[in-house]
Amino acid sequence: MSEKELVRFHIDGLEVEAAKGQMLLPVALEYGVEIPHLCYHEAVSSYGACRLCLVEVTKGGRTRMTTSCNYPVEAGIEVAVSTENVQRARRMILELLLARAPHSEKIRTMAQEAGVEEARFRVLDVDDCILCGLCERVCREVVKANAITFVNRGDRREVAPPFGDPLACIACGACVYVCPTDCIKMEERGDERTIVRWKRTLKMQPCQSCGKPFAPLFQLNWIIDRAHLPKDFYALCPVCRKTKKG
Repeated sequence: MSEKELVRFHIDGLEVEAAKGQMLLPVALEYGVEIPHLCYHEAVSSYGACRLCLVEVTKGGRTRMTTSCNYPVEAGIEVAVSTENVQRARRMILELLLARAPHSEKIRTMAQEAGVEEARFRVLDVDDCILCGLCERVCREVVKANAITFVNRGDRREVAPPFGDPLACIACGACVYVCPTDCIKMEERGDERTIVRWKRTLKMQPCQSCGKPFAPLFQLNWIIDRAHLPKDFYALCPVCRKTKKG
């Protein structure tokens, strides 16, 4: 990378360097500056849903509060990550998140660290989903199955399969992995895997060597079709495949 493609600026007085246009949050994390966040993941695009990554950015003598996950860095800006205004805003956000996801251990821990012991708000029909969109983005951008999406508006907004039909879900578990509140559960019983939240149950492929089921057959066929792989490419589980190669 050439020098012209880099910009220099300050985070809490620390001079840092990053590629022009790179988002502020990953740059801060790279330099060891901790900024609380829930809806950010390096594998998908930034969305700015949880608002926890708020910082104050001073540019041209003017200061404003903004989410750092989707703020592109610029030369000469001054970033403050824990001013009193920022901390006050984060505490309010954590109260709201705590009310919506009271069973989430991660949110309870973050709230306690910020000095929030309980929420002054109450949300009906709590299911611990904070509408961060990570599951939707990983399904659409990484897996490319487009099996879930945002539906409805206002207080009825939720993430769900389009038209309530989970037929596009390949039960890969990517949504389970990225969910910050653990509200998306996956169960495996015998030769079946279920993504509980989407009510999707699929048969698992048994390994032709050891006989153990290791992945949904629907998922494996989906990958084979799109990658133009041999039909028997996933005949063996990862362990037996590794042993055979060794």
